[in-house]
Amino acid sequence: MNTTPFLAPNNDSVYARQIAFIAAFLLPAAKFLETPSLLAKDAAGDILLPALLHFILQAGVLFALVYACSRSEKTLFERLNEWLGKGAGAVYILFALYYLFAAVLPLLDLEKFVYAAFYDTSPTTFSFAVFFVFSAFVCTRGLKTLGRVGDICLFLFVLPFSAILFMSLGEADFTHLLPVFGEQFGSTMSAFKHTSPHFSDAVLLLPFIGNLRYQKGDGTKIMAGYGVGAGITLIFLAVFFGIYSSIAPREHYAFSKIAQYFPALSVIGRADLIFVYLLTVVLLFTTCLPLHYSVDFVCRTVGTRRRALFSAVLNIGAFVFVFFNNKRYNAFYGVISGKLYLVFILVADILPLFCLLLPKKENKHA
Repeated sequence: MNTTPFLAPNNDSVYARQIAFIAAFLLPAAKFLETPSLLAKDAAGDILLPALLHFILQAGVLFALVYACSRSEKTLFERLNEWLGKGAGAVYILFALYYLFAAVLPLLDLEKFVYAAFYDTSPTTFSFAVFFVFSAFVCTRGLKTLGRVGDICLFLFVLPFSAILFMSLGEADFTHLLPVFGEQFGSTMSAFKHTSPHFSDAVLLLPFIGNLRYQKGDGTKIMAGYGVGAGITLIFLAVFFGIYSSIAPREHYAFSKIAQYFPALSVIGRADLIFVYLLTVVLLFTTCLPLHYSVDFVCRTVGTRRRALFSAVLNIGAFVFVFFNNKRYNAFYGVISGKLYLVFILVADILPLFCLLLPKKENKHA
């Protein structure tokens, strides 16, 4: 008998393969906008080191979540409900607020990128509002639907990324990355701290892992998927700095630029933008993730599967926020990455580790 008021949303079953694809092909897309220039600003030629430190930390948190999931036939969220009872609602609300907080910079990043890359003239005032219509729809869907998005993004991501990488390699001088450890350690750690909002990956997979009924081999699939995503990002960062070197900190929206020097483009035009647009579709889904999660956790807390109202309220609020604060990106980035970065350490990296304390309870079959 269920003694807690919390309900899992409809359409919430997920598979390890889908989580692996999301880790490999959705999460890297969010790191292709401002993250490369931000890393280069502090770490310069050691741009790969703070990113690698982030990936090692996130892989450790992700491994802990997968291990906790593997200890029972029940999902992590089912065990959390049984363990804390109504107190689980406080955890859900905390994560709902965290995901709203984590969505701030990606939303501002995306708006700036869309206006810069998709408009030759000044966009209309409400041009970016279309995204929130799309997001509101995504937020009404269950995790199973997002899992299928992970499957689709295997094809949406691999072809355009491979094409952009191919067109960029000829212009990259990887000697710009040498010598390794050429910058002061303090610079590496400064880059690590300031980019914490862009690398909190494990917590973006938590809702999927929390609904996963673990089967043998699932952990290997998920960790391998995250390893692929980390490798893709590191390769991209190396090519980016190999092309731009000392001016890399000034080159924003990296993935829309690194292929522009491919010789054939001087004849056929900016054909690379076709691949940029395809990757942007992946980026749209990636940006929707924290908004979807916030709606999901609120619905769990109030015990309802009717997501439309919560989705509408959240996305209208997000649109109003972006509309009035789109010119304050630097101020928000300075506060979030410079003063509130500990929120990501505490909520995204430490709090999920408490899943290891969930009681191990097996389902009993008659």
